[in-house]
Amino acid sequence: MALPWIILFSPLISALLILFVTKGSRTLSGYVSVAAVLISFVASLAVFFQADPTAPNQFLWLDFGNQLQVPIGVTIDKLSKAMLLVVTTVGALVHIFSLGYMAEDEGKSRYFAGLSLFMFSMLGIVLANNFVMMFIFWELVGVSSYILIGHWFTKNSAAAAANKAFITNRLGDFGFMIGILMVWVASGSIEFVKVSQTWHGLHLNSLYLAAAAIFVFCGAVGKSAQFPLHVWLPDAMEGPTPVSALIHAATMVAAGVYMLCRVFFLVEASSEAQNVIAWIGTITAVMAALMATQQNDIKRILAYSTLSQLGYMVLAVGLTGHDAAMFHLFTHAFFKALLFLGSGAVIYAMHHEQDIWKMGALQKKMPVTFITFLVATLALTGCPGLSGFFSKETILGTAFEHNRAIFWLALGTAFLTAFYMFRLVSVVFFGLGKSDHASHAHEVPPVMKYPLVILGVLSVIGGYSLFAGNFLTLPHEEGHGFVTLLAIGAFAVGAFAAFAIYNGKRQEPVQIPFLSDLFANKFYIDEAYAFLIKWTQDLLATYVAWFDRWVLDFGLVRSFFAGGTYGAGLVLRFLQIGNLQAYAFMFGAGVVAFIYYILFK
Repeated sequence: MALPWIILFSPLISALLILFVTKGSRTLSGYVSVAAVLISFVASLAVFFQADPTAPNQFLWLDFGNQLQVPIGVTIDKLSKAMLLVVTTVGALVHIFSLGYMAEDEGKSRYFAGLSLFMFSMLGIVLANNFVMMFIFWELVGVSSYILIGHWFTKNSAAAAANKAFITNRLGDFGFMIGILMVWVASGSIEFVKVSQTWHGLHLNSLYLAAAAIFVFCGAVGKSAQFPLHVWLPDAMEGPTPVSALIHAATMVAAGVYMLCRVFFLVEASSEAQNVIAWIGTITAVMAALMATQQNDIKRILAYSTLSQLGYMVLAVGLTGHDAAMFHLFTHAFFKALLFLGSGAVIYAMHHEQDIWKMGALQKKMPVTFITFLVATLALTGCPGLSGFFSKETILGTAFEHNRAIFWLALGTAFLTAFYMFRLVSVVFFGLGKSDHASHAHEVPPVMKYPLVILGVLSVIGGYSLFAGNFLTLPHEEGHGFVTLLAIGAFAVGAFAAFAIYNGKRQEPVQIPFLSDLFANKFYIDEAYAFLIKWTQDLLATYVAWFDRWVLDFGLVRSFFAGGTYGAGLVLRFLQIGNLQAYAFMFGAGVVAFIYYILFK
């Protein structure tokens, strides 16, 4: 009964210790944070091998009678066990990697305090047993990610990226809050177990069912960066690279997918909501993959890859394949964390250069980084035998069964994934060195190297049923031989095409009129948002500011209230001039006026 609470509160205690006790020692702060996440990891392993509890593990927090009761409690089942293992494993490796990557950073203590707060918030989402508790931790994740993305806040781009992530997520969270209220109004409860038991028997209007599910889905659109709220994720690369690995691999962006799987009873009850979710995921997967093909920043390529893979997971949920989505979330966490940490190793060796066209020939200079990065790339692109192949094929099989149009779009995305990832590998690790930094690059220290190796192993074995099947009910795979052949073909053709086009090149050789600029500029969606804001919010603000200045401030406040008060004070001021003779004169004049009034009234 105590283990889930140990998992949850160890990072919070770490954050408080760093903030109030060890803040002055950067080294000690790092060790405190690493120790806390290792405690959560060990406790998660213990919970993983325990039987699911039969009694509720909670206490009542807010009691408003029969109308609303809000408990603080934990959920331990196969879904939360899987997610706990993912979050604490990746979190621990990112913490250890950070000891080397952030060794010389002046804000190291603040960084590790932010990491611990983030881990506390994310584990709270995983363990929450009701909507209100999940929403509280949902917002805490937003706050802690804001802190981490803006870690180098003296850079204008980092501060702007943190603001963009925070504000964009608030849009999705507003919809999430409306969805929670709709669920509570209809069911009278906010506990997942109670709502799931009664939701199908409420016989609600189909429009209400769809609206409730879609509003809850809005929270996932924000956190998991789905179209059209995907714009914050690439900019979030302004944070330190280990933050990118933690937030954008297994934790924050995966929270939306996990939440959808946790409340799948809402999605399951509405075919309209399923269609919306499936197509939003498909659009995100395809668009992000196209954007990635023309990016030059190594971390931004991986960011768009994350967007695309999250789209895969979301479309699987929309096609009622929530276990397939969780399977891909599980495998993706390991190889995407490895890719981000591997890119961090490259950036570290390149003296913080992130442009892939200034790299090259790193294969021999960074052999461990290269091998592990290649393994992660093969897993992501669906190479047979590696973890990503099994989970991606499961999603493709689900799409093939439920919606052929989505299936072909998802298969095209698989081809694009292989293309842009092997473009990255070819330009960064092969060919000739394209800068002095590339010529003098060297392998990273052991504290950064070992997490890469561990994640490399997990990227290989994570998809096998012996490992993943213990807690995931995977879809039946028979009859999907055609899908498997197509998936392997997409991987092979994409990888071969990328090597054929990019190997040995010193600059971007692919220039397709209009399309290259369209993909490189992210479909101009950011510009469209800027235009929309300029002619709506900014225009309204301009008129409101004019009204406030000239009507309220100058006209009403200054001219009437302030002017009247000033005028009255000016008159009264002559009655308080401090001259004794003037006071005697006014006293005498007053007496004469009084007598005159008495005599002649």
